[in-house]
Parts: sequence; C-alpha cells; structure tokens
Amino acid sequence: MPGSAKMITNVDDFFAQGCGRCERFATADCSARRWAEGLLALRRICRHAGLTETAKWGHPCYMHAGRNIALIGALRGDFRLVFFNAALMQDPEGVLQRQGANTRHADMLQFTDATQVAEREAVISAYLRETMGYAEAGLLPPKEVHAIELPPELVDALDADPELAEAFHRLTPGRQRSYVIHLGSAKTSTTRVARIERMRGRVLEGKGVNER
Repeated sequence: MPGSAKMITNVDDFFAQGCGRCERFATADCSARRWAEGLLALRRICRHAGLTETAKWGHPCYMHAGRNIALIGALRGDFRLVFFNAALMQDPEGVLQRQGANTRHADMLQFTDATQVAEREAVISAYLRETMGYAEAGLLPPKEVHAIELPPELVDALDADPELAEAFHRLTPGRQRSYVIHLGSAKTSTTRVARIERMRGRVLEGKGVNER
C-alpha cells in the first residue's frame, strides 16, 4: 500500500519503491524513485565487482567473503554509496566524505546526479576492490578507545539507578555514544532528564538510540 512504512527485505523492492522506513514509501516523493537512475548505476557497478547483493536495514547491502562491503542509500538531497570499515581505506583520490559531524571516518561517496556515477565508475570499482581485499584477508580496523564524556544528568541518573548503570556500561561504545549525542542535542537540562527517562527501557534492552 503506497505510503505505508514497513522496512523492505527484498532488494528489488528498494529500487522500485524505496526502503520502507518512512511514509514516502512507494510514492512519487520517495527518494529511491527520485534518484532511480543513479541508484541503478551503483547497483550495476557493485554487482559487476562480484559482490553478493542482499537487503539490510531496508537498503541494498553488498557483501564479500562473509563481510559487509558497501551500502546504497537515498536521501532527499543526495544518494550515496557507504563503505564499511572505512578506517582501513586509503582514499587516494580524496573523494570520500563523512556522513555527518559525528562520523569518525570519511566513509561515503555522495552523488546528486546520475552522471556523477558514470564519471566516478573507475574510482568506485577500485575502492570496492580495495575493501573486498580487506575482507578476503580478514583485516579489520584497529579498535579505537575513546573516552566518552557523559552529560551530568546522565551521570546523576546512573548513580541513582544501578540497573540502568549496569546496562549502560554493557553497551558497545558506539551505542553509548549515540545516547550521549542524543542527550547533547537537548537545549535544557530538563529535556535531557526527560530523554533519559524515555530511553531507560531501550538501554536495558541493549539497544542504541535509533535501533528498533
């Protein structure tokens, strides 16, 4: 049903109707339909590289040697090819960009026109081969240890709630960081406290801010 949000599990559905994560799914306003030509060009390049195509998180995901290699995504303002384990990549062409201010490594190729995919096809193919080589060799980025500075409201909540504290400290650093960023975007202490109350159940389940 057009407009009904339900995350897709079939790759072909993404290219025909979108990811299913929002109400624009299967409508003319869907980003996957807007960027259809460029997305299909990226799909062809990934397939030609010999990658295995599957659907993950509502998007086309390309795998090799049992590892995720790259993910295709479509937003309102652009479409992109996102690389996993980007910390390993050399980026000799200097074309990789960060997805956002909180992304640690430049991990994506961003496009606003299908012609840009054709222009960068050789680079895209080379970068895919590079990451496939890391997968074949079993290489992973070195673990990064980052001290996470917790907002004072979260420190107080953890001190007052041992169950929450234990669950929070069991989270992966990435999930912990997602909560810190989420709380940090609040303008007032009152809002941060309210967000901590709402996120408690999700933390106890071992989930990050945006995990379902």
